[in-house]
Amino acid sequence: MIKTLTKHGNSLALIIEKPILDLLGADADTPFDVTTDGQVLVLTPVQDAARAQNFKSALEEVNRKYAKALKKLAE
Repeated sequence: MIKTLTKHGNSLALIIEKPILDLLGADADTPFDVTTDGQVLVLTPVQDAARAQNFKSALEEVNRKYAKALKKLAE
């Protein structure tokens, strides 16, 4: 998809369509981390810290509970 920037006051804005925001699980209140390597611009929605912690806890529980089975599957 090719996009063009839109003038917004003294700045330029990139419009992100709703279907893309829905795919990312983002909305107007979602903060984005903006990074670049000097040639590429990367926008990443900032994950909810509580959700990330819940996922990490659940993953640790699964790894603890099923360590033997997971190790056997990895072989």
